[in-house]
Amino acid sequence: MALLLPILLLILGLVILVVAGDVLVRGAAALARHWGVPALIVGLTIVAFGTSAPELVVSVNAVLDGVGQMAAGNVVGSNIANILLALGLPALIMAIPTNMSGVARNTTVCVVATLIFVILAFIGNPLIFWQGAILFAGIVIYLSWMFVLARAGVDETILEEMAEIEEGRGGLPKSVWLDCVYVVAGLIGLFLGGEMIVNNAVILAGGLGISETIIGLTIVAIGTSLPEITTVIVASLRGHSEVALGNVLGSNVFNLFAVMGAAAMTGPVLVEPGLFAFDFWVMLAATFALLIFVMSRRPIGRKTGLIFVVAYILYMLAILRGVM
Repeated sequence: MALLLPILLLILGLVILVVAGDVLVRGAAALARHWGVPALIVGLTIVAFGTSAPELVVSVNAVLDGVGQMAAGNVVGSNIANILLALGLPALIMAIPTNMSGVARNTTVCVVATLIFVILAFIGNPLIFWQGAILFAGIVIYLSWMFVLARAGVDETILEEMAEIEEGRGGLPKSVWLDCVYVVAGLIGLFLGGEMIVNNAVILAGGLGISETIIGLTIVAIGTSLPEITTVIVASLRGHSEVALGNVLGSNVFNLFAVMGAAAMTGPVLVEPGLFAFDFWVMLAATFALLIFVMSRRPIGRKTGLIFVVAYILYMLAILRGVM
C-alpha cells in the first residue's frame, strides 16, 4: 500500500506527459502555419520532435535529478517498444508495407544510429558531454539531409500522409492566441509530467528494491512510447498502415540522436551492466530484424506482428525474472 500513491502519480505523470506532448505539437504546428512556415519544415521538425518529447523530457529530468541511468533505460526500452509493439500491434490490424520510397534509407539510418549509440556506450561509461555532442550532431545532420531530400520531392507523399494523420487526430487550433495557449500549456504539462514521472519512479525503484534502469526500461519506456503506439494504431484503423513504419523509424532515430545526445550533454548518463549484457542486444536484434524485412521488401503481416508482440512480452518477462 505504501507504493500505491507513487504508482498512481507515476501513471498520472505519464498521462499528463502524453497529452501535453500532443497539445504542444498541435499548437506549435498551427503557430508555424500561421507564420507561413512551410508544411515540410513543420513535418520534419515539430511533428517529429513531438513524438519523442516524452522521452526527451524524462531523460533530461532524470539526468538533472542525478538518476541518469533511467535516461539510458528509457531510450533503450522505448526503441524496443517502438519496433516490437508500435509495429507489431498495427500489423495485427493491417499488413505494413516496407517497399515505400525512403524506407530503406531511413531504416539504414536507424541501424547506424543504434550502432553509434552502442559503440559510444562501450567506449566510455557513463556517457558524457563529448559523446552526447556526437549523438546530437547526428540528428542535426539527419534533419538537414531529410530537408534536402524532401525539397527535391523525395518522400513527399509519405510526408503528406503523415500530416493528414496528425490533423485527423483532432485538428489544429484556429487562432494565433489559441496556438500560444496550446504551446504554453504543452510546455507546462511536459515539465510537470516529467517531474512526476522521474520523482515517483525513483521512489518506486527504491521501494521495490530495483534499479532506476529497470523502471526506465519497463513502465517509463512503455508510457513514453504511447504517442507512437497510439498514432500508428489510429493510422492502421484508418487504412494508413504505411505511416507506422515511418513514424517508428523517425522516433527511434530521434531517441538515439536527439534524446540521448541532449541527456548526455546535460550531465553524465550511466549505462548499467545489465544493458550491456542483455537489453542492447535485444534492441540490436529488433532493429536488424526490421532491416531484414525492409531490405527484402516483404510486408510486416499478421504473423510477424504476432511474433513481434509475443517477443516483447517475453522480453518483459525476462526483465521481471531478472529482478525477482
